Amino acid sequence: MATPAFEEIVETFAFLDDWEDRYRHVIDMGKAMDPLDDGLKVPALKVNGCASQVWLHPMMSAGRFDFAGDSDAMIVRGLIAILHALYAGLPLAEVEGVDAAAELGRLGLNDHLSAQRSNGVRAMVERIRSVAAASA
Repeated sequence: MATPAFEEIVETFAFLDDWEDRYRHVIDMGKAMDPLDDGLKVPALKVNGCASQVWLHPMMSAGRFDFAGDSDAMIVRGLIAILHALYAGLPLAEVEGVDAAAELGRLGLNDHLSAQRSNGVRAMVERIRSVAAASA
């Protein structure tokens, strides 16, 4: 059920030999994202449960889900980019059906993120799912 953009990340991760390279790739993905406008870094868009500052700005158009996001930590920006690849463009009704833990597990992230980062990813996924469900 993963998007083509997410499948591309899975392929890239399979190509990279070690976690140092994968970690750098995640950071590079975060650097490549457009920053979130400072006017959108408001409490209503802040994700609680993340060790870093994280904002997700959901955008729905023609029944499809998308979001912009930002963080003050580069690795977290990269994790936002991965979640964007996983969810962006999906029909609103399909967002809740994505098994994010399983999909992210394909990248091996479960084994290589700290407990705090893993909790933050779960908090971001919960926010994405709840916003999409409320908009469907």
